[in-house]
Amino acid sequence: MKHTLFTLALVLLTLLSASCGDKKKVVYQNPLPMAFGDPFLLKASDGKFYMYGTGGVQNGFKVYSSDDLVTWKDEGPVYQGGTSDSWGTDCFWAPEVYERDGKYYLWFSANWKENPTQEQENFRIGVAVADKPTGPFKDLSDRPVFDPGYPIIDANILFDDASGKTYLYYSRCCYKHAVESEVSAWAKTKGWFDEIEESWIYGVELKPDFSGVIGEPVALLCPPKTMDDPQAKWENRSVTTHEVNRRWTEGSYMVKHGNLYYMLYSANFFGGKNYAVGYATSQSPLGPFTKAANNPVLQKNTEQGGIVTGTGHCMLIDIHNRLYCVYHGRTETTGDERMVFIDLIDIQPDGKLVVHGPNTDLQKITY
Repeated sequence: MKHTLFTLALVLLTLLSASCGDKKKVVYQNPLPMAFGDPFLLKASDGKFYMYGTGGVQNGFKVYSSDDLVTWKDEGPVYQGGTSDSWGTDCFWAPEVYERDGKYYLWFSANWKENPTQEQENFRIGVAVADKPTGPFKDLSDRPVFDPGYPIIDANILFDDASGKTYLYYSRCCYKHAVESEVSAWAKTKGWFDEIEESWIYGVELKPDFSGVIGEPVALLCPPKTMDDPQAKWENRSVTTHEVNRRWTEGSYMVKHGNLYYMLYSANFFGGKNYAVGYATSQSPLGPFTKAANNPVLQKNTEQGGIVTGTGHCMLIDIHNRLYCVYHGRTETTGDERMVFIDLIDIQPDGKLVVHGPNTDLQKITY
């Protein structure tokens, strides 16, 4: 069922006058008027923008549409899982939608109903297809895309023009993945935790019809092994603040710029204030990847007088030759609710990636 059109007067402001040609400028303000985690923004061939994310509907996904990034229409549910026909039972997370050959493909993670050992976290990745970005999306298969033998979430797809190949990136969950490191030894010495579980990011080539994978997954990114690693201070915060006995490397998003592959990723507890974004680069879609010296590129701004925390699980979108970073975060007003943010992002001539956020000021965007 389609819902009524709404405009958030105080958060997303009115359309400004058109500029040259078909380009138009609008003024907006973060956060956007949708309570989503793990947001994904699609610019479809019909000229509209579609925002997907985690939340808003039980055991499935919904979407908002917009012509101008200011006025958003709640299009209602687009995918329903947890049924007798679906392979997933619950925990439907992190949707990404891609338009290919006149069809729309929805990638997501969920708990797999095939669970003979009764694992608490039995997540796998699947794909559904529809004729329209508003669905209805139907599973391509009655099973996940593949089963690596451990729980996985956060599907991200790269269509690599250079090779003509398609790649799937995902996060191996922390569940039952305890890893020894200097950080885990330090936490044990303090008597905080008996072990530290970790999530790692993997990549693997996809079959052209999305029916499975080609070859074995390759581990691409993981948390720092040593306490003096340049990334350790920000990536270890979930442990060093005594928050939880887990370290995350998740929410990957891959983009190619020039000859470099950029992988953005999120670290720390997704439900906490320290969730933040870094990136790594490689000359190959399957690595090896080197984490950037200027990480984290997106994190809480409360220590600088701001109101935003828990920034993470981002994706990038090109709008009139400007890159924008779409991500979720929390504010003092929204509390624990994850909200959608859009901020400008630049890749500088030296290859450095810079996110101009989190920003809650009035901003202009050309669409």
